[in-house]
Amino acid sequence: MSDHPPEVNTVEAMTPRHWLNLLAKREQKQLMWAAVWGVLAGMQTVLLVVGLAWLIDQLVIVGRSPWSLVLPLVGLVVVVLLRSLFQALQETCSAKASLRIRQYARQTLLDKISALGPTWLTRQQSGALATQSVEHIEALDGYFARFYPQLRIVVALPMLILSIVVWLDYLVAFFLLLSAPLIPLFMALVGMGAERLNRDQFMAVSRLSAHFIDRVRGMTTLQLFGHTKEAQQDVWYATDHYRRLSIRTLRLAFLSSAVLEFFASVAIAVVAMYVGFGLLGYIDYGPSPQLTLFSGLAVLLLAPEFFQPLRTLSQHYHDRAAALGAAESVVAILNEPNQVASSPLPPSASGVLLELDGVDIRYAERTPVLSDVSMSLRQGDVAVLTGESGSGKSSLLALMAGFMRPTRGVCRIDLSIPIAWLDQAPCILQGSLADNLRIASPKADDAALVKALQRAGLGKLLASLPHGLETTVGERGVGLSGGQAQRLALARVYLSQARLILLDEPTASLDAETESVVIQALLEWAGEGRTLVMATHHPAVMTVANRHFVCRSGQLVEVKQ
Repeated sequence: MSDHPPEVNTVEAMTPRHWLNLLAKREQKQLMWAAVWGVLAGMQTVLLVVGLAWLIDQLVIVGRSPWSLVLPLVGLVVVVLLRSLFQALQETCSAKASLRIRQYARQTLLDKISALGPTWLTRQQSGALATQSVEHIEALDGYFARFYPQLRIVVALPMLILSIVVWLDYLVAFFLLLSAPLIPLFMALVGMGAERLNRDQFMAVSRLSAHFIDRVRGMTTLQLFGHTKEAQQDVWYATDHYRRLSIRTLRLAFLSSAVLEFFASVAIAVVAMYVGFGLLGYIDYGPSPQLTLFSGLAVLLLAPEFFQPLRTLSQHYHDRAAALGAAESVVAILNEPNQVASSPLPPSASGVLLELDGVDIRYAERTPVLSDVSMSLRQGDVAVLTGESGSGKSSLLALMAGFMRPTRGVCRIDLSIPIAWLDQAPCILQGSLADNLRIASPKADDAALVKALQRAGLGKLLASLPHGLETTVGERGVGLSGGQAQRLALARVYLSQARLILLDEPTASLDAETESVVIQALLEWAGEGRTLVMATHHPAVMTVANRHFVCRSGQLVEVKQ
């Protein structure tokens, strides 16, 4: 059951990187402030190490008393507090931006799935979609909360430190500048492998989720045929494959961190050797003769801080690879062409609720199910669709409901009317009877719910239930018989006050009692002036109709009554 089809804008084809950039632009201001606070926190660290070097020089070389340096010490304490404040502000801004981006990304994905419609959903695995909507979206957190701001910090902060080192000793600055490009180079080399591994890992966890849910849903069938051990073995193999991929990803992350730490440590060691030999007088090249305890200690303490933004970026580079791997699966859905009719036109004449003009219905890479369909439905029409199995009856109903769009032609729907869909296997959700009924009318009171159940022939059942409307039913109607589930769906239609009702084999596989209830409901709806379209072969249902359409050889033919 659904209201008129929602308007969904088509999404241009995009790459994972393009999509991540579009998401980042939505919170550009917050992310920029996170980078600014990060740079300011780094500047406080620079002030702290330079100040410590100056204090040690004053105590050891100049010989000043500790009491005369109380004020500079207080200043350094203030610097430490400011650094903590700026770091907290950085984390707050980046966390807020990441949360908003993930909320928007998840809503975009769910809107797209809605735009693709139920017809597309029948070809997907619900476990994989659930994983993409939850875990893959959450995998974007590290990219926006840590990597993206750090990408800006790593440009500004090392340049600031390098300028101070140039002022203190330009030869040390040369050492740092010579070794700095090695870290981004190895990050890029590692990143290509990590991105591929993360993509494979996300695909594996999606398959594992779908595989597990399929086996759980089919557990009864597997038990009946004695194949539970084989199913258990299949799940074990899928789990072991995911474990191996996870270990490979972690191994690459640890190895890359070790390599990057090695190059940073070697560069710092070179600086330490230079400062030590320079202070001892073994080096007299360039600025070495002018080295003092203050300048030597300052550049030695600044060297790790010069590499720290790069090392932090390398630590978060795995977040980038994970985000790209997750984004690829999400973008694959976003790039799917919409199946739901996106902008239905108003009716062409007064009283016409639905009009098809030269419509073709086909599925991807298949021949058309129906071709050149033209028909119109007016208010109060009761139409039946007949034809052999696979002739296109259900596809035509799905098109009328807005679940898919025609490959050619125009489908015009009156947007002012709600549409109800009644399938032969109605959707029953885990929850109470009231919860399932309020899907059609969220604001309906208990009296309206009871009346709808009575009209649908469930009055006796309701009276026998100790918890009444709060009685819990399971997913897919567990706890109800097939006929009771069908009547519950009928009660929804009563509540919806839908003017256009689409029914797909409404009396199939029903017992005689439930069938009579359904037929009585059809007669009541027809008497109320509602428009009905039914796919059926049942003679009793066909007698209710005033229009008869036959799906034959890819064509829709109206049989004159």
